[in-house]
Amino acid sequence: MILNVSGRTDIVAFYCDWFLNRYKEGFVDVRNPFNPSLVSRIHFANVEAILFCTKNPLPIIDHLKEIDKPILFQVTLTPYKEDIEPKVPPKKEIIASIKKLSKIVGIERLWVRYDPIFLSDKYSIAYHQKAFAKMCSLLDGYVKQIIVSFIDDCKNVRCNLKVLNPRKFTESDYMAIGKSFSESARVHGMTVQTCFEERNLSEYGFKKGECLSHELAFRLTGKIYKDWTARKEKKCHCVQMVDIGAYNSCGHFCKYCYANFSEKEVTSNMLKHDKNSSLLLGTLQNSDIIKERIK
Repeated sequence: MILNVSGRTDIVAFYCDWFLNRYKEGFVDVRNPFNPSLVSRIHFANVEAILFCTKNPLPIIDHLKEIDKPILFQVTLTPYKEDIEPKVPPKKEIIASIKKLSKIVGIERLWVRYDPIFLSDKYSIAYHQKAFAKMCSLLDGYVKQIIVSFIDDCKNVRCNLKVLNPRKFTESDYMAIGKSFSESARVHGMTVQTCFEERNLSEYGFKKGECLSHELAFRLTGKIYKDWTARKEKKCHCVQMVDIGAYNSCGHFCKYCYANFSEKEVTSNMLKHDKNSSLLLGTLQNSDIIKERIK
């Protein structure tokens, strides 16, 4: 089993102490997001690798030596300001943390996600081209792999249309991004790719690949995994992972986030967090049905 920590919320940034407590305890409980009375119990003895997804790796960096599993990191680094990402730490701090991570986990196990891209009067094609080129320059020698995605039409985006003010992508937009990003990455010894996007930009030099490929998973664990069934409809070929997060619980409050769709609920849920609980939010109830998950 490979854990995703986490696509549903930023556990590293906001719930790091909880995760480390669960790791020391040896198991973690995860509520089914579609049937909350069902709880999966995951024992870390059954975990072969951990993929950390975060916008802020700083809280866990000094604790990575406590984790005796293969570790991967995907750190999201986008060029948006506080109007779009109200609670994300300053970019300089994140860049410094990425450099530190690269030395600890190794450049082959670290990705930067420039994710998602949206276009507006403020965040134009030229703005993204300049920001991406600068990012590549600053991370030269520390990062080899960059993943790019485009904004999704999710509930949170629709709720924040007045803030985002996004416009539709044209083919000329895709071409401008494809050519510019590919060249910036190439100059600094990096690859750039999309993952299960309708426009993969491979014709402009983007690499075809997954966020976590079957080949890399096998090299790390010596095991063969199925495709991620939760993304089957999107034709994603990433390996099967188990997400231990919870929706509507990320305190970054990014206006484009697919995992948050009610800021009021996020605030309420974060108050339910107990770092000593087996669950990310709240505690186990007598009515809960707990089933052990082994893969």
